[in-house]
Amino acid sequence: MKAIIVEDEPLAMEELQYIIRKHSQLEVVATFEDGLDAFKYLQQQQVDVAFLDINVPSIDGMLLARNIHQFAKKPFIIFTTAHKDFAAEAFEIEAFDYILKPFNENRIQGVLQKLEASAEAATAPPSLISASPSRSSTVNLYKGERICVADVSSILYVEAAEKLTKVFTANDDFVVPMTISEFFEKLPPEQFFRCHRSFGINLTKVQEITPWYNSTYLVKLQGSEHQLPVSRSHIREFRELMGL
Repeated sequence: MKAIIVEDEPLAMEELQYIIRKHSQLEVVATFEDGLDAFKYLQQQQVDVAFLDINVPSIDGMLLARNIHQFAKKPFIIFTTAHKDFAAEAFEIEAFDYILKPFNENRIQGVLQKLEASAEAATAPPSLISASPSRSSTVNLYKGERICVADVSSILYVEAAEKLTKVFTANDDFVVPMTISEFFEKLPPEQFFRCHRSFGINLTKVQEITPWYNSTYLVKLQGSEHQLPVSRSHIREFRELMGL
């Protein structure tokens, strides 16, 4: 894969290049200190990944990313910045990740590994791709200033929170800036079930089903101590799916 780096701090540029060379097969084909120069280059050349600092001359990294996002074939966008405040905006334009300075080599190594895995999944033959081709095997989850690219199979359940959705895995919890109905559109329907107006569960993680009042159920999932309700309006479908 080919990458560019947009960074106006020479030491940060050098450090990032070193970590990329050490931990990945990425080829850094061009580097820029100026956002406008990078944009002109990308209008003529196609790359797979763009590492963008935010505070760069001419046009800042966020505006550059918004322009890149309009390309027919968009590169993965990874922000590298000292500023936490732009993480939510980065999420809105589907940034692959948001790395804070000073750089942590292990953190960047993890991002590079996820990047290569996502690129491999995107180029896999159709026979190796999930039966739901319109949905990705990964989703972007938001926690503080971090954007985590997570495998959907790691999700235990989701919970509605007004215009947001809380997402729970075995090890952590996140939010996504969309309603639970919108988020469910990103999940494979054969794996995730909307058990309640406020909850959705990963059927492959169901560990225990307990009868509850009015012929409903409580569901316990692997890796979680919480019991989630299956509402009456969803009971019939749930029984069919679980063979009850």
